[in-house]
Amino acid sequence: MTDQQKRQPLFPGRAFISTVLDVVESKKTMSGALTGKYMQRATMAGLFVGIFFTAFFVIMGQAGQNPADHGLILAGRVLAATTFGWALVLIYYTNSELLTSNMMVVTIGAYHKRLGWLASLRILVLCLLGNLAGALIVAVILRFSSIVSGPTLDQMLAAAATKTGYVSGGPMGFADLFVRGILCNFCINIAMLMVYNGKLSNDFTKCIIMVVAVFVFAFCGFEHSIADSALFLILGVFGRVNAWKAILVVLVAMLGNYIGGGILIGLNFATMNDERRFKA
Repeated sequence: MTDQQKRQPLFPGRAFISTVLDVVESKKTMSGALTGKYMQRATMAGLFVGIFFTAFFVIMGQAGQNPADHGLILAGRVLAATTFGWALVLIYYTNSELLTSNMMVVTIGAYHKRLGWLASLRILVLCLLGNLAGALIVAVILRFSSIVSGPTLDQMLAAAATKTGYVSGGPMGFADLFVRGILCNFCINIAMLMVYNGKLSNDFTKCIIMVVAVFVFAFCGFEHSIADSALFLILGVFGRVNAWKAILVVLVAMLGNYIGGGILIGLNFATMNDERRFKA
């Protein structure tokens, strides 16, 4: 074995797995003995998503008032996607609980038997309920303002029509939505992998990685189940959404999110960095 090989560990992801398992223990305690506080953290994440996703559409609305100005529309889309990316940064640094990143965490915890599958499901369900509560609070508050009106409302309605159009488009529409859900949470959790891997000590770098990851999914039109929920709840309080189609969109996106974050990142990296069988 060369000196270079000796310096390079066979399982360089061990720090990432170790950090995630510590996070698992914290979430296990929070969702058990401290359920109320865990729900508060999940609600806070829903607030961030709801507010920043609204900002996304405000920017898009202002930039898109002249359909012929393609340059301004593109610039608005870039700025909107970048702005939305900071929601993940705030969620991370306030220790809030977001369903999509928790999909990776609980899957790694279950693989290493730190969590049973029922305990994992409990964490995800509580997180989902909290995220929805936070998004609903934003939706109700917005109902008593003029923020969601004019170009902003037009952009939201157009986005909702696109999303519900997937489930109205037959098998290929469902497949399109499902793939967009997979790619969305792959982006989210590859960013969290970088943040948790122990190789980054600079907060600015962590922020940039998270913002870029969200930028990619927002700019490309990938589907995030909690962001979609926030959009539908906001339009719902205005009576401007088909509830059944909205629920179906969220469910398909959520399944795709789990594949992208829970399986392609969580389970994949858990098995890739499993030293136990190698040592045996």
